[in-house]
Amino acid sequence: MKVLHTCLSLSWGGMEMYSLQTAKLLLNAGIDVEILCYPGSRLYIEAFNHGIKVYPFRFRKRFHLIQILKLSRMLREKHFDLIHSEASKDLWLIVPALKLSGMKTPLVLTKHIGSFISKKDFLHEWIYKRVNIAIAISSVIKRNLLETTHLKAGQITLLHDSVDTARFDPDLVTAGKVRSEFGVKDHEILIGMTSRFSPGKGHEDFLYAANQLSRRYDYLKFIIIGEPSRGEEDYGTEIKNLTARFEHSEKFIFTGFRGDIPEILAAIDIFVFPSHAEAFGLALVEAMSMRKPSVCSNSDGVLDIAVNGDTSFLYEKENVGDLIEKLEKFILNPLLRKMLGLNARERVLRNFNTDIFTAKIIDIYNGLINR
Repeated sequence: MKVLHTCLSLSWGGMEMYSLQTAKLLLNAGIDVEILCYPGSRLYIEAFNHGIKVYPFRFRKRFHLIQILKLSRMLREKHFDLIHSEASKDLWLIVPALKLSGMKTPLVLTKHIGSFISKKDFLHEWIYKRVNIAIAISSVIKRNLLETTHLKAGQITLLHDSVDTARFDPDLVTAGKVRSEFGVKDHEILIGMTSRFSPGKGHEDFLYAANQLSRRYDYLKFIIIGEPSRGEEDYGTEIKNLTARFEHSEKFIFTGFRGDIPEILAAIDIFVFPSHAEAFGLALVEAMSMRKPSVCSNSDGVLDIAVNGDTSFLYEKENVGDLIEKLEKFILNPLLRKMLGLNARERVLRNFNTDIFTAKIIDIYNGLINR
């Protein structure tokens, strides 16, 4: 089976990481996967470094005739069995190219981000009519597709993102190295979040809550992992500067980008996921896989992942007081942290591991190709 994946994005967040991981999983399963991506993007670099065949396309607007002609010619030459787009914007390149080539190649779309715009006009109907199956990464995204497009329920499949539970395995990673690197003592509780620096991810809520907690308990430290995406550097600087005004600013650690996320998570005692609106929340699944108890906002795709009182505590999004209250439950009760962490790992193994994901996506491919 030969599959073309597309993700013409310059950012490096959940969607782009998902695209790379999906390609790697399928390659390991014996599927021939090649990627169409924006030249010089982080996805382009990462895919190339992993030995994946990449095709650079500079497509940033609808109906770019030169790029449509270029892709149409490429599709006729390469004879892909299936095309899988990770970004709905890419459809404005793929669908005209397929129409122009006259090819009946099955087309799959994974929808990662909800839309606030109705896509039921004539042009969108023409575009989405060519999609054979749309994969929604969470229940809220499935509802959004039904509300904003002409796609019917039978064309939409719910398939959550997954995590490599063999890589994110708490029994294989120790906490000592990272805690030593950042000077976190054995008796101190390390509370952290991993996220791209972007408005709406909840960094401010986390930091304001942390500031108040640092005044109440002298054995807490806080770690923030991640970096801003392209064009969001100023916001990243604002977030880092925010802690300079705090009374205990020395308790805050900003790591920037880290490639050793399992090791980072192993060092954390309590994970926080404060996003205001999240289609899914892969960072949360990774933390749960590492047997970490979590405090999460009660928003959107998070509700597909965390179970309140069983794996996590949910708090009212953007409510810093509620976030503090839920964090204190874990701070004051190490046994509770351990119990919910164990439950979290079990939930990931049952619902969000890569073996389940890979089998389901190959089943979708086979069904379309055979049909």
